[in-house]
Amino acid sequence: MTNEFATTSVKRTQKRRSTIWRDVGRNPTSYLLVLPAMIYTFIFGYMTYPYMIIAFQRFNYAKGIWNSDWIGLKNFEFFFKSNKVYEITWNTISLNLLFIGFGTLSALVIALVLNELRNRIFLKFSQSFMLFPNFISWIVVSYMLYALFSMDMGVVNQALKMLGMTPVNWYTEPNAWPIILTLMKVWKGAGMSAIIYLAAIAGIDDSLYESAQIDGANRWQQCIRITLPLMMPTVVILVLLSIGKIMYGDFGMIYALVNDNGVLYPTTDVIDTYVFRSLRQIGDPSEAMAVGLFQSIVGFIMVFGTNLIARKYFKEGALY
Repeated sequence: MTNEFATTSVKRTQKRRSTIWRDVGRNPTSYLLVLPAMIYTFIFGYMTYPYMIIAFQRFNYAKGIWNSDWIGLKNFEFFFKSNKVYEITWNTISLNLLFIGFGTLSALVIALVLNELRNRIFLKFSQSFMLFPNFISWIVVSYMLYALFSMDMGVVNQALKMLGMTPVNWYTEPNAWPIILTLMKVWKGAGMSAIIYLAAIAGIDDSLYESAQIDGANRWQQCIRITLPLMMPTVVILVLLSIGKIMYGDFGMIYALVNDNGVLYPTTDVIDTYVFRSLRQIGDPSEAMAVGLFQSIVGFIMVFGTNLIARKYFKEGALY
């Protein structure tokens, strides 16, 4: 009986392998296009796993990762014994929750509005216009932001003066910056996310809308009863992926927009910027790896936990 089971398993494995190679033979161009991404992921993803051992060593460049001194969890003390650990952790989580919440909602609204447009020329123009911010560097955005919120010549303060109100020095107002950062994040990324949602809408069977029209449903009812429910699996999957990075602050955005403005740190300093500033002074890669490993573990737990919840209450949106 055992031999029969082993033989059956071998046959299944061989059949699976032959199916894969047959598919490669049928679609060589598709696999060739995806090959660079696979190589990149293998080199900079899987091949970097052994380097996680640096988090538990006093890493020495001359000795390498296999001969450096083992010091256990001491590298984690750099972060967890800091007097700002709670502040920067809260900033990282709260900002990411704002980005995920408002970003998802904005992208959904944009996708639904674009789906209702019937003028193709205006639709193409709108899609291109909304995609454009995604390709602007955060450095360029920082200059645009300064033009808006500068104390003397900023557009916002000029508008406040015209309304008879007192100008505000926005670069010394930490409480305003979570809102500013969220607006910038949504402005830059909502268009790209909306395109993904539009692709999900395009995959919905037109016969569902035709049946709804026959039953007398208007466009709003079709949107609520058909479009939104069928978009939810895509929405949930993208939100799950975003939650996996909830402990990673958008370093490029925050450092470009806030830079080393210490006045704004109470609400804008995240784990990534804190570690970057610390390592710029200390220069210890082991401590950086320790914090990175902590972020990865928390991200894995968040994805696994939220996926369990999604699988229990919304199976179509679960990752696995």
